[in-house]
Amino acid sequence: MRAMYICLCNAVTDHDIRRAAADGVRSFAELQARTGCSDCCGCCETEARSVLDGAVAQVKLDLPILVTA
Repeated sequence: MRAMYICLCNAVTDHDIRRAAADGVRSFAELQARTGCSDCCGCCETEARSVLDGAVAQVKLDLPILVTA
């Protein structure tokens, strides 16, 4: 699957955002610090937030369920 550029200013792709979520990024501020996404013109913020939210939700679904006895 081809990567889609979300932030053109800093060349951040949807794959970069998903990878960041898999590596533990949970907030948009963390994403900005890690990737530089949306820290120039800000035009990508809405799409970047959407991709991050979806990626974080997917990571949470992939986590094993802890069962206590």
